[in-house]
Amino acid sequence: MSRAFLLVLVVGLALGASSASALRMPGAPRCPVFPKSNPWNQRVDSLPVAADSTQIVDSIGAGTGLHADFGSGLWEGAPIGIPITVVGRRQPKRRVSFEYADESDRGPYPIPRNVKIEGGRSSTGDRHALIVDRSSCRLYELYALYPKGRGWRAGSGAIWSLRSNKLRPAGWTSADAAGLPIFPGLARYDEVKRGVIDHALRFTVQRTRRAYVFPARHYASDSNDPSLPPMGLRLRLKASFDVSAFPRQARIVLLALKRYGMLVADNGSSWYITGAPDPRWSNDQLHTLGRVKGSDFEVAGK
Repeated sequence: MSRAFLLVLVVGLALGASSASALRMPGAPRCPVFPKSNPWNQRVDSLPVAADSTQIVDSIGAGTGLHADFGSGLWEGAPIGIPITVVGRRQPKRRVSFEYADESDRGPYPIPRNVKIEGGRSSTGDRHALIVDRSSCRLYELYALYPKGRGWRAGSGAIWSLRSNKLRPAGWTSADAAGLPIFPGLARYDEVKRGVIDHALRFTVQRTRRAYVFPARHYASDSNDPSLPPMGLRLRLKASFDVSAFPRQARIVLLALKRYGMLVADNGSSWYITGAPDPRWSNDQLHTLGRVKGSDFEVAGK
């Protein structure tokens, strides 16, 4: 990817694309989900297609279907998706010991004993924990969170102000491999109930490049293969893709992918988009997203 492409991408996302105000969480109505000018809230449907779009899509999997990595009910005994815990000013804050302490925010973190953990309390997976403090409008995100005596340990952690566009230091991870916040990239049922998701979504791919582009700050790969996507790359559903035959929940997700796209945030199964679990999701409707193939996407760029 050329330096000229990266410059155009940064300028286009920061200045040229239209923006929206992402729907505030019902549990934290005073808190924005980052400012209107934040990259997560930028529309990219008017940006041109990147010159290497086909090459990138092919490397991710042109024939592979989209997958909603969220839904209702349980999968292997755990809620489907990354849950969100909302706390207030009375929640005590705790110190956390980090495996990657040199790239983690020290805290302390307002972690309740019943904090919601991705995959459930007995999970052996990524164990993300997302905590929104509705009193301070701060976002606390942790990766691989485990109880440790009366305290906690985690792989990494990051703290964000939901009123600020401040990025992580260059080269730093977060609770996500790309050094991005996870919370603003989740599909939430309260948005679908309203009828529109007005922000980009987070997704994973199996292989990434040893590089990152704005607004990402970190990579997690040893490969310099130019056909692989760097962390933070934004793809969007092609404008020509007809979403009219999809059921309502899937259609709202697809319209968001046309307007705001999705950002490469972590290594994992390709074309898996992330959301928060909710009993009101229709898994049958979300499963229809599998009819959308990688070839229906393109890289938003120069």
